[in-house]
Amino acid sequence: MNTFLKILTLFIAISLSSCKVNYSFTGASIPEDVKTISIKQFVNIAPLANVNYSQTFSEALKDIFISQTNLNLTKANGDLQFEGTITNYQISSIAIQGNETAAKNRLTITVNVKFTNLKDKKQNFESTFTRFADFESSSNLASVENELIKEINDQLTQDIFNKSVGNW
Repeated sequence: MNTFLKILTLFIAISLSSCKVNYSFTGASIPEDVKTISIKQFVNIAPLANVNYSQTFSEALKDIFISQTNLNLTKANGDLQFEGTITNYQISSIAIQGNETAAKNRLTITVNVKFTNLKDKKQNFESTFTRFADFESSSNLASVENELIKEINDQLTQDIFNKSVGNW
């Protein structure tokens, strides 16, 4: 019986030491063999998009991975790879008032993202992500656009982060 307990204890110790779970406060679950990430500049095919939006969005996506993971950013061929297009950048009227004027406007941005995980092909996806932010119709878009873009980018990049490495 004593030998059986020793073997059982040894088996449990080996089992526990061979399983490793990475915990983080960001919700990211990145295997130890994943070390690098590459994010290509997203291509802007939206007809009315801000001319700098492609770069702004790509940098925001890089920033979230740099700040919330310990992955090294590479120009190409990362263990995790992102590329995509900005497919919609649209301003629309919402909250129409009684005199048929808009009380608020909405900036909607849509990106199509292709994610490739070279270490685990089952994690690969291509998805569309859409987010919006509202602003008063009395405001000039040029005066609030940077703030709206930041708000929308924060939401879009968090959605992409969660889908790619969140494993919730």
